[in-house]
Amino acid sequence: MTEAKEHYLRVHQFLESSRANGPGLRAVVWVQGCTLGCSGCFNVPTHATTGGELVRVADLVERIIALAEKIEGVTISGGEPLQQREGVAALLHQLKARTNLSVILFTGFSWSELERMGGVTSADGAASHRMSLGMLEDVDVLIAGRYDATHHLARDLRGSTNKTTYFLTGRYAEDDLQRVPLAEVVITPEGEILMSGIDPLKW
Repeated sequence: MTEAKEHYLRVHQFLESSRANGPGLRAVVWVQGCTLGCSGCFNVPTHATTGGELVRVADLVERIIALAEKIEGVTISGGEPLQQREGVAALLHQLKARTNLSVILFTGFSWSELERMGGVTSADGAASHRMSLGMLEDVDVLIAGRYDATHHLARDLRGSTNKTTYFLTGRYAEDDLQRVPLAEVVITPEGEILMSGIDPLKW
C-alpha cells in the first residue's frame, strides 16, 4: 500500500477568530511567501519565502476542526496561497470533507492565470491534474487579481477595483461581503497586537 503524501504549508500567521476577513466569525490562515510584488501591499512581512513556520497540513486541519463549532468558516490569505497550491489544496480538501465550514480564498493571480497553471508538474514529478482550478471545488468565494494601489477600493473584501470576486457556490452573495467590517485590531493569545482586514490602515 502506498503511504499518503504528507503536505506542509509555510504559514505566516494563524488567527482563530476574525470578523474582518469574511462573513461571520472565521479562522484565518496567512501563508508565508509571495513573489508577485504588488506595489503598496499592506502585508509585506508575508512576502519572504523563507519566513514563517513550516506547518504540517494535517496538524493545521485538526486545529481548525477544534474550532468548527465556534466559527462559520476559514479564510486563506497571504502571502500568495497559490504559490503553495499543493499544501493549500490538501488543506481545503480535508476541511471540506470533514466540516461544513465555508472557505474564502484570496489570490493575486487572475482567473486566466489560474487556468494556465493547470497541468503543471509538481516537485515530485506527479502531474497536478489541473490542481489550481480543481482545488476551487472546495472554495466558496475566490477573490482574485493583483492589488493595485492606484485603484484602491477597500470594500467587499476587495483591496482594489481591478480585483474580481467569484461566488463559486451559493453559500454567499455580494451583500454578505458588504457587511464585513473593513478592519479590526486583535490581541493574539501570545499578546501580539494584530491589525487585520481589507483596509486596516483606516482603523
